[in-house]
Amino acid sequence: MTDSLPQRAFQMPYGTSLPRAHHWPTVLRAGAVVLRPLVRSDGPEWFRIRQRDAEWLQPWEATRPPGSLERVPSFPQMVARNRRLAKVPVALPWAIVWDDGWPRSPARHPEKLAVIGQLTVSSITYGSALSASMGYWVSHRYAGRGVVPTAVALAADYCFQVLRLHRIEICIRPENAKSLRVVEKLGLVEEGMRPRYLHIDGQWSDHRVFRLLCDDRPAGVLQEYLASHVLPGSPLT
Repeated sequence: MTDSLPQRAFQMPYGTSLPRAHHWPTVLRAGAVVLRPLVRSDGPEWFRIRQRDAEWLQPWEATRPPGSLERVPSFPQMVARNRRLAKVPVALPWAIVWDDGWPRSPARHPEKLAVIGQLTVSSITYGSALSASMGYWVSHRYAGRGVVPTAVALAADYCFQVLRLHRIEICIRPENAKSLRVVEKLGLVEEGMRPRYLHIDGQWSDHRVFRLLCDDRPAGVLQEYLASHVLPGSPLT
């Protein structure tokens, strides 16, 4: 799909690396922040976090509009669907996990690390667009620790360098101050408002649109972010 495009090579920070070509499953790391595919055994912890943090997450949760014909999948069905979409890839559905052992003793089996959130690259479009959308959530216990900005930057570098996409957009409700802080830290450019864009928490909601272009980040998104922020899990945090 993008084989004719030139290979990009960002300078990745120490302790991080990207594969030369896409394959799934793919595990990415930046300090103690690890992106890995969801697996079926994540189910109990995933549901536990979602239930415990319901008040924290629900105001920003996507919901199905009245009359929607799409059925809610079971957790195993969601994992299987994620795998199919990621192999193409038309989506990259990662679990966000935290490695307490980094940097002295990083986990050798990241699939055994407990889920603390999710990051999904969706609507990946090739051809003349080379674009995608990105969404995320994290447990309130890990909010404010640089986890989400680091995960977004790491996933964006993967999209730009490995998939060779041109544009990523993140759409956020105007009331979601925590999520707005993420795009502010990463320096995304605001493009405007999309009225009643997504069905969130039971109603159609306006969203502010932010963009990230590969051409604007020649050094890589993570590298630029870490120029003014500390890698999560480092001794300085």
